[in-house]
Amino acid sequence: MAFDIDMIKGVYAKMQERVDAAKAIVGRPLTYSEKILYAHLFDGQPTAAYTRGESYVDFTPDRVAMQDATAQMALLQFMQAGKVKTAVPSTVHCDHLIQAKVGAKTDLQEAINKSSEVFNFLESVSNKYGIGFWKPGAGIIHQVVLENYAFPGGMMIGTDSHTPNAGGLGMVAIGVGGADAVDVMAGMPWELKMPKLIGIKLTGELSGWASPKDVILEVAGLLTVKGGTGAIVEYFGEGAESLSATGKGTICNMGAEIGATTSIFAYDDASERYLRATDRDDVADAANELRAYLRSDDEVYSNPENFYDQLIEINLSELEPRLNGPFTPDLMTPVSKMKETAAANGWPMDVEWGLIGSCTNSSYEDLSRAASIAQQAIDKGLVTKSSFGINPGSEQVRYTADRDGFLKTFEDLDAVIFTNACGPCIGQWDREGADKEEKNTIVHSFNRNFKKRADGNPNTYAFVTSPEMVAAIAISGRLDFNPLTDKLINKNGEEVMLDAPKGEELPANGYAYEDNGYQAPVEDGSNVEVIVNPSSERLQLLAGFKPWNGQNITGAKLLIKAYGKCTTDHISMAGPWLRFRGHLDNISNNTLIGAVNAFNEEVNSVKNQLTGEYGPVPDTARAYKAAGVPSIIVGDENYGEGSSREHAAMQPRHLGSVAVLVRSFARIHETNLKKQGMLALTFADKADYDKIQEDDIFNFLDLTEFTPGKPLKIELVHADGSKDIILANHTYNEQQIKWFKAGSALNLIKAQEA
Repeated sequence: MAFDIDMIKGVYAKMQERVDAAKAIVGRPLTYSEKILYAHLFDGQPTAAYTRGESYVDFTPDRVAMQDATAQMALLQFMQAGKVKTAVPSTVHCDHLIQAKVGAKTDLQEAINKSSEVFNFLESVSNKYGIGFWKPGAGIIHQVVLENYAFPGGMMIGTDSHTPNAGGLGMVAIGVGGADAVDVMAGMPWELKMPKLIGIKLTGELSGWASPKDVILEVAGLLTVKGGTGAIVEYFGEGAESLSATGKGTICNMGAEIGATTSIFAYDDASERYLRATDRDDVADAANELRAYLRSDDEVYSNPENFYDQLIEINLSELEPRLNGPFTPDLMTPVSKMKETAAANGWPMDVEWGLIGSCTNSSYEDLSRAASIAQQAIDKGLVTKSSFGINPGSEQVRYTADRDGFLKTFEDLDAVIFTNACGPCIGQWDREGADKEEKNTIVHSFNRNFKKRADGNPNTYAFVTSPEMVAAIAISGRLDFNPLTDKLINKNGEEVMLDAPKGEELPANGYAYEDNGYQAPVEDGSNVEVIVNPSSERLQLLAGFKPWNGQNITGAKLLIKAYGKCTTDHISMAGPWLRFRGHLDNISNNTLIGAVNAFNEEVNSVKNQLTGEYGPVPDTARAYKAAGVPSIIVGDENYGEGSSREHAAMQPRHLGSVAVLVRSFARIHETNLKKQGMLALTFADKADYDKIQEDDIFNFLDLTEFTPGKPLKIELVHADGSKDIILANHTYNEQQIKWFKAGSALNLIKAQEA
């Protein structure tokens, strides 16, 4: 039986009436996403039509999911909200704090030894507030959610940017910062700008070496890392119905890499098969009764151009494998073009590592397809030329894959089986020799490949591809290997070719496990004590940020003018810094240390206007804060791309920054800044970015008149005494301005609870 089945049935009980009411109000057929959105309005029954890309709407998500790195800050904030229990079902998943080095058993124990303080904190908070707890080793949050919690027609938020993975089972699942999670867990409305809709019609059917991963790699190439910003991506068509539920999850998962609010597939036979295979017959039965409401209306499918803001068509029958990268997930190269493209760009051809796993590609089907390639290599006398690593997605997947022989196949090919955790995908990889920063290439089935992300080496060229392609390339040892056309020499000197992969959508003998790692909370958590040692370097109780004093901010100094790509990895690095995710002051020592300073094109070297000397960004920010001087961060396009980590907003706020002024924002980061009481502003004229000089002082001229829709005037005072006045746009509504005035959204919640 499913978790929270009564909640799911409650959602279904209201859905038909609410969707019918919405259709009458909107006056047209609805897409699947719109049905879910209108069925989850905070006020209940729809009473108005909302404008895509303009209207701010309050929603009531059905559940919240948090991974251990982001859960710390989310729950530290929730502890201040004055609630006895979460208002909706919520879970914590311990998957980020486990470093890959030797192998599963050793690495897991090492993580428990090093992070027991954090795990114990999360376990105790979960117990106190009625939150389900998934222990270290249980699996990667999004795979576990897909197996246990995702359901068609539902709405979920998660404190991780790849929460949209659950769209593979027909759920509107959206990545958010911890403050958003606090709102929902506290029973408050969750606000979102009504998304635009991008329709992607899939025709044909995948065959040969093509995989669901190639669909999203193609989409990323078409739309780029910001082409989906502010939009839900809906996949439909006969091609969509030919894909497995976990394959759809892969596509939805990596929609984060195009900036999409979320991605989704309608409920279909594959969804039903997956629900029944994962012991959720009750959900499948309930969904079948509502099947017509768990998809777009027929008119939408017949005339999609009338219902989507953008429409793309992809013929699955024509897809060949893709490799995206290096350094950005939207640089797409078909495998047939890799030889010439890699040679022209000077990419290292020898592949040192092939890595399979992450929340994107660690399902049973993924492992089975990759294992079929590994078995061929063994049968045909081949050995891997590259090092090879596997991260199963969950204990259920690992146990079942082990039972069915897949893990032994990988091990026979000298692969290392890492823990059921994120591992190298998020920089939790103690890779031997990475500190030498030598130029090298790796291929992986992960989602992101920003510089330094996997191993901390800025010269690691990482390429994103499917698990079966990772296996083939690891066997060949070459980036330009095309398994569709190229032959390999086996240990007997014979020429052999790899056949196309074969996999199993679902295990023929069912899923199995001995201990899936789940721990239910106690019935009454009132007597559970949550202890945070005041001298801890890992955890720190939060103090609220100061409210705005009601006056124009003046005399603010430029902290950094970031040049080019500035992701949340640049603003708040992961890897070795993950251990400080529960200690705001300590993790603030990594603030913007990866951002490129536009004035000297160096990282972590900015001018301190108080001394005239150059130094690290965090030190400079602390110097300004100590002197009572506010600071401003300036950024380029799509600032804050990547992870949902709200630390990238909280850290600058903690260090005294008052505003971030950029050419454009990634969605989650802009919201996170607002939630923490920061000013998230964009240049009204993007060319004004070039007016910002190294010694500038910023004076806000009309912040006292801060209102929705009205740009703010900022005076730039340059070192030579000259001045420029620029306009800064914002997307704040009345409620969000209240967050700013209160100092943060959490401050407002606390005031309302008092």
